[in-house]
Amino acid sequence: MVSDPQAPKLGIPTKLFYGFGSVGYGVKDVAFRSFLLLYYNQVIGIRADLVSFAILVALCVDAISDPIVGQWSDTLRTKWGRRHPFMFLSAVPASASLLFLFFPPAGMSEAQTFWYILIVGCCVRTFITFFEIPSSALAPELTSDYDERTSVASYRYFFAYLGGIGMAFITLLVFLAPTDEYPVGQLNPAGYETFAIVGAAVMFAAILISSLGTIHRVKYFRMPPQPEKLGPLKTLGQMKSTFAHRGFLAILAFGTLKYTSVGMTSALNIYFGTYLWGLNSAQLAVLTIDSLTGAFLALFVAPWASRKFGKRNAALGLAVIAVVFASTPYILRLTGNFFDNGDPLLVPAIFLFSTIFQLCGVSSAVLTHAMVGDVVEESQLVTGRRSEGLFYAANTLMQKSTSGLGVFAAGILVSFVGIVPGLDPSTIDPALPRALAAAYVPLLVVLYIGGAGFLFAYRINRESHQASVAELEERERASADGADGIADPETQPHPIKP
Repeated sequence: MVSDPQAPKLGIPTKLFYGFGSVGYGVKDVAFRSFLLLYYNQVIGIRADLVSFAILVALCVDAISDPIVGQWSDTLRTKWGRRHPFMFLSAVPASASLLFLFFPPAGMSEAQTFWYILIVGCCVRTFITFFEIPSSALAPELTSDYDERTSVASYRYFFAYLGGIGMAFITLLVFLAPTDEYPVGQLNPAGYETFAIVGAAVMFAAILISSLGTIHRVKYFRMPPQPEKLGPLKTLGQMKSTFAHRGFLAILAFGTLKYTSVGMTSALNIYFGTYLWGLNSAQLAVLTIDSLTGAFLALFVAPWASRKFGKRNAALGLAVIAVVFASTPYILRLTGNFFDNGDPLLVPAIFLFSTIFQLCGVSSAVLTHAMVGDVVEESQLVTGRRSEGLFYAANTLMQKSTSGLGVFAAGILVSFVGIVPGLDPSTIDPALPRALAAAYVPLLVVLYIGGAGFLFAYRINRESHQASVAELEERERASADGADGIADPETQPHPIKP
C-alpha cells in the first residue's frame, strides 16, 4: 500500500486544498471548450473547421506527454513524494501559455493563425499536464477507502467546475458585456484578452495553493519500492500489461463517447445561446451557473449514490438520466412545444433542464473518476506495480482527446449547417440554428447511451475492492516479515568450506 493505514483521517481542509487545484484545469477547459472556437472564428475571422482542427491536432501532443508524465511521476522518489515536484513546477509555464493563446500577433494569415493556435495550444495542454496528471494520481495515495475516494473525487470535480464556470460567468457578464461598439458582447475582442489575463492568474494561484495545501500528507505515504530501470521497449510492455485491465478499458470506452459529447456540447452551448435561444451575454452568464449548481449538488449526490447503488450502477444510471434532460429543450423547440425567444420563462426553463443534466453528468463523472482509483489495487495484485500515474494519465488523455474531438465535431456541424463568420444574431436565418440542433441531438443521445453500455464490463464493487486492499496489506506484511527474518551475512559465521 502507498497510504499508511495509521495516518490521520483525511479532513475537509485537505479535501478542499486537493480539489482547489482543479480550478486551474477548469479555467483551461472552459477556454478550449467554450471560448477558443468562437473567439478565433467570429472575432478573429478564421474558418470554424480550421480552428477546431487545430485544437484537435494539438491533442496529439497529449498522446505523448500524458503517459510520459504519468509514468515519470510513478517512478520519481523525492522527500516531497512522487507527485508534488511536478505540481509545483507547472505553475508558471501553464499559466503563461494560456495567456499567450488569446493574444495572437496581429497581421497573421489564416494559415499562420492555424499554426499559432496549434503550437501555443500544445504548450498549454502539455504544461497543465504536469500538474493535472500527478495531482489526479495523488487521490489513491490520500485514501484507500472505497467511499472516501468518491468524496475526494467529488471535491475535485466541484472545483474544476467552479474554475471553469466561474470564469465563464464573469467573462460573459463582465468581460463580454455589450458596449456601444460591440452591442453583441460575445464579439468583443478585448473581453477575451481580459479573460486570458484573469484566467492565467487564477490558474497560477490554484496550482500553488493546492500543492502547498496537500504536501503535509506526503509524510503518511508509504513509498513503493523503486522499480527496476527498463529500456523503452520493456517500459512499453509494462504499460501495455497495465492498461489491459478489463475494468479500466470499460471506463475508457465509456469516457471516449461521453467526453466527445461533452466537448461538442460545451463548444455549441454559446452558439445555441446566441443564435437559437436569442440570449444576450448576461443571460448566457446566468445559464453558466447551472453547471456549477449541478457540480455543487454532485458533492452530495455522488457519494450517496456510491453507497446506495455502488459506483458502476450509479454512474451508468445517472448518465442515462443526464442525456434525457440535456436533449429535452431542443426536442421541444424543434417540435414547437417550447417557450419562444424573449419569453420570460425561457431562461428559467433552460436553466432547470440543464441543472439536472449537469447534476447527473457530473455525478456520473465523479463516480467513474473514483472507479479508476479502485482499478489501481486490483491491477497491483496482477502486475505487482502501483501505476496511479499511468492510469490517470490515460484517463485524462482520453477526456482531453475526446473533448477535442467533440470540439472538432462542433466546428464541422457549425460549418455544415452554414453558420459563417460574422453572422448577426438579429438577421440570421432561424432555420440555421434549428438545423444545428436537429443534427446535435441524435449525436448527443447516441454518444451518451452508447458509452454507458460499456460500463457493464466493469466488475469491481465494494466487496471486491476491500478484498484487494486486504490482500495487498497481507502481502506487504508477509514481505516485511520475510525481510526481518533474513540474517545479516556480515554478522553471521561463515560456513566451513569442505
